[in-house]
Amino acid sequence: MNPEEYGEKYSDHLMEQYKLYVEMADRVSQRRDQSNRFYVALLGALAAILVIAARFVLSDDGESSKFMTVVFLASGVFGATLTIIWRLNIRSYRTLNSAKFEIIHELEKRIPFDGYTKEWEILRCPPDGSPKYIRLTAVEQYVPILVFLTFAALAGYSAFLLFK
Repeated sequence: MNPEEYGEKYSDHLMEQYKLYVEMADRVSQRRDQSNRFYVALLGALAAILVIAARFVLSDDGESSKFMTVVFLASGVFGATLTIIWRLNIRSYRTLNSAKFEIIHELEKRIPFDGYTKEWEILRCPPDGSPKYIRLTAVEQYVPILVFLTFAALAGYSAFLLFK
């Protein structure tokens, strides 16, 4: 809708919508950060419990050793499953934030200065040609993969010990 069709409050309402979208994009980023902290804490606690259990519970008799192997297998499967959910969560937040920033960029075409659009142009194609920015989501998505591989290896090794 153009300003003539909308009326005299067009600019005011456009700026309010812009502010709202910027705030909502920031909130999505904050929720993603809180989500990441939750998964890191949960998976870190699981790993710590496993290390403590391995240190104090394992003994030379076959029963506790077999029991711990089952515990490690279950923990590996649980940890690997959590990391898959974590990665899906990251992708969901990234998709939501990308959509919000597409709208922000569209809104910026109608206001005097397009700050976010200019920022992305500078970060993606700096004047000197050197890369200045690695997107956090690009780095963030690999952490769950590494944690997944660790828990999957634990589950695989435990399964090997249990069924050999």
